Amino acid sequence: MHITVIAVGRLKQGPERELAERYRDRFDEIGRKLGFREITIHEIAESRARDVATRMAEEANAIASRIPDKSVVVALDEHGQNLSSTAFARELGGWRDGGSPHAVFLIGGADGLSPELRRIARLAIAFGSATWPHQIVRVMLLEQLYRAATILTGHPYHRA
Repeated sequence: MHITVIAVGRLKQGPERELAERYRDRFDEIGRKLGFREITIHEIAESRARDVATRMAEEANAIASRIPDKSVVVALDEHGQNLSSTAFARELGGWRDGGSPHAVFLIGGADGLSPELRRIARLAIAFGSATWPHQIVRVMLLEQLYRAATILTGHPYHRA
């Protein structure tokens, strides 16, 4: 199964990028043993449109064009479910075991994801009820993907 993160906004050089790359590399290393391919990250430029509806539509079109066919789409959304790390690992493992070729995680821009993207998502998850900057959400997602892989292998990184 291939994992893709499509995120509005770019991570500049600095601690967020370093931490994101660390978790991505860790996932790639352990994930291969579990049947996961490396994580691909597509950064989408933030729309410069003046009104929210146009910005969201432009970003949604750019995101949608990157979603492969037959993907399990997961929206990161403040109104999504708060899953435990173990439940998240079960979901990820279930998609892999069910033969899904792709899991695609969507991170919206400042205005969030469009209603159309939220509708096509099989799952919407939140990292609590707070609003987080897209840079931090990406780091948190990559850490949770790595943690899920360690849970699936029984690695001691995750301690319940």
